[in-house]
Amino acid sequence: MDTKYWEEDIETLSREKLQQLQIQRFRKTIERASHSPFYKQLFKENNISVDTIQTLDDIRKLPFTTKAQMRENYPFGLVAGDLKDAVRLHSSSGTTGNPTVIVHSQHDLDSWANLVARCLYMVGLRSSDVFQNSSGYGMFTGGLGFQYGAERLGALTVPAAAGNSKRQIKFITDFGTTALHAIPSYAIRLAEVFQEEGIDPRNDTRLTTLVIGAEPHTDEQRKKIEQMLGVKAYNSFGMSEMNGPGVAFECPEQNGMHFWEDCFFVEIIDPDTEEPVPVGEIGELVLTTLDRDMMPLIRYRTRDLTRIIPGECPCGRTHIRIDRIKGRSDDMFIIKGVNIFPMQVEKILVQFPELGSNYLITLSTRDYQDEMAVEVELNDLSTDNYIQLENLRKEITRQLKDEILITPKLKLVKKVHCRKARGKL
Repeated sequence: MDTKYWEEDIETLSREKLQQLQIQRFRKTIERASHSPFYKQLFKENNISVDTIQTLDDIRKLPFTTKAQMRENYPFGLVAGDLKDAVRLHSSSGTTGNPTVIVHSQHDLDSWANLVARCLYMVGLRSSDVFQNSSGYGMFTGGLGFQYGAERLGALTVPAAAGNSKRQIKFITDFGTTALHAIPSYAIRLAEVFQEEGIDPRNDTRLTTLVIGAEPHTDEQRKKIEQMLGVKAYNSFGMSEMNGPGVAFECPEQNGMHFWEDCFFVEIIDPDTEEPVPVGEIGELVLTTLDRDMMPLIRYRTRDLTRIIPGECPCGRTHIRIDRIKGRSDDMFIIKGVNIFPMQVEKILVQFPELGSNYLITLSTRDYQDEMAVEVELNDLSTDNYIQLENLRKEITRQLKDEILITPKLKLVKKVHCRKARGKL
């Protein structure tokens, strides 16, 4: 018999009962965090105690926590528990300066595994499934996060790890893999290798479900992946500071990602004023852990831009839904007074079957004027006809202008078979 991995009916609690649970857990989080050197000092400076928090609105009395503060207090300055009770740590993949480190107790890992299992169960996976994880293991949370979640679900797990596409395909066909976890760009690469090997994943495998996340992608890219692999692809949101995967996930309605509010408190703020924005408006995602013992985080500024989707979900779950991540507040660039995110460019490029998977955005200044250039590769089957290519270039340029409100310089280039690329469609 399949098992549920959460308190009975936790996903359909009334908003009133869910908020009661949140305030209870938030007060416990404040008490727990006060034992860490960082928060102990921060609370003292701001006269914060458990009694400060009587309602959820009182969270705004607390200061934000930033990535810079985590790095300044590297490695264990935010650890609230006794390190002898710690059983694992993960860190960011930053290449300069100190990484951000998250330390977990066994309770924290169990809670995390339950959340990932909850996500997978929600989209129809059961103990009879074969779950293949093509994510990197080690410090990157996508590997062990999905590994333990799928195991908690009871599925047969295939820890294939990253890369070696031919081996991935052999595992998929030989082991009867039904569900795959992959980052979006690698899912497209895997589909290309399927084609090169003469295997149709839609007819020659048992694949039905794909979990994607860990890198920005558009809904158009998701649909392209679904068509190429013959699967239903579900969007996943997570970050190492909040455990990793399992923080928010699409339900079968695929109308936003349910954010598990029993374990995380969600705020959307204006990144400039730091004030909350109305429901439905885009702002910066700020998160507070509600069920982590070893290293709670309070009002962590993620820099990710999204919005809370208004209204109730037809699936019946009461936890709020967030939209796909629009970009990062520190990734946005401004050209001629217009705010632009790379994903807006990708949204247009992915709609053209004549284009390949790689693109490059270049920003420059000429004669005191900002300029934006976009280079995008053609796929192997694109025409060499100059007139057709020029018409294609003009149409792409027109649609880009409609989307980003400026006209970039667009260059179509022949496909280059290499491993590295600045962007993926």
